[in-house]
Amino acid sequence: MDPLDHLEHLDKHLVDELAQVARETVRDELREQTRKQRRTAMLYGASGAVALYAGGALALALGLALSIGLPGWAAALITAAILGVVAYALRGAARPKHAHHSAAAGHVVGGTAPAGPPGGLGMQYPPMPSTAPGGPAPGMRGPEAPRPNNIDPEGPHHRA
Repeated sequence: MDPLDHLEHLDKHLVDELAQVARETVRDELREQTRKQRRTAMLYGASGAVALYAGGALALALGLALSIGLPGWAAALITAAILGVVAYALRGAARPKHAHHSAAAGHVVGGTAPAGPPGGLGMQYPPMPSTAPGGPAPGMRGPEAPRPNNIDPEGPHHRA
């Protein structure tokens, strides 16, 4: 048996053991991080549930306080309206700032005001072009415009 074959076997064995130790270390670290994140998520969930019940109790207290001087249905209606206004304000605060400011500023692009999709959700529609389809875009040359030095930058593969 050649002594180098024995060393090669030891090297392979050492590499396998190092890889196994590295895998176990990474696995243990990921388990620990996952355990911490799971605990944090459970605490956030419990906090949200308790906050929901606290909000319900606050709405009930507001309705009962209003019902002292008003009929019950009117107190409930006013409480619902107040909660709706708060929900709308929170929704507005949660929107991204760049989309909110551009719509509020009333920017006009391409001759038309930007229009949002139905219901006000998602991205705005792209601006409408100011020329008819097939015509050159503003500031661009049409297909019949002469080019300097008769050079066609797009080459012959784009010609009809």
